[in-house]
Amino acid sequence: MVEQVFKLSRGDEKVIEKVIFDDNIHYLHMVLSKNEGLPEHFSNSNVYMTVVRGKLSIRLNDQENHEYEAGTLLKIPIQTKMNVKNLHEDILELIVVKAPAPKN
Repeated sequence: MVEQVFKLSRGDEKVIEKVIFDDNIHYLHMVLSKNEGLPEHFSNSNVYMTVVRGKLSIRLNDQENHEYEAGTLLKIPIQTKMNVKNLHEDILELIVVKAPAPKN
């Protein structure tokens, strides 16, 4: 078999899955319930964030909070301060790709 196969969780419970973490990319799958999120941090690579379901609430650098619905792809540059949260009743599901893979 040439291809590698990866399975993503399919539930509604909080999960932050490191699906692929290699020298090329970091591919993460996240599921967040209302009022769950990530610690505020600076992006350590270019970040491509796809909202799969729900509504993402995100504050970047000193901007006000912005909200993005399912079907939205965000491209966030390296060294951007990020505050990622689910402030809504619906489950938030994200795919996050970091490319190139961070060197840390």
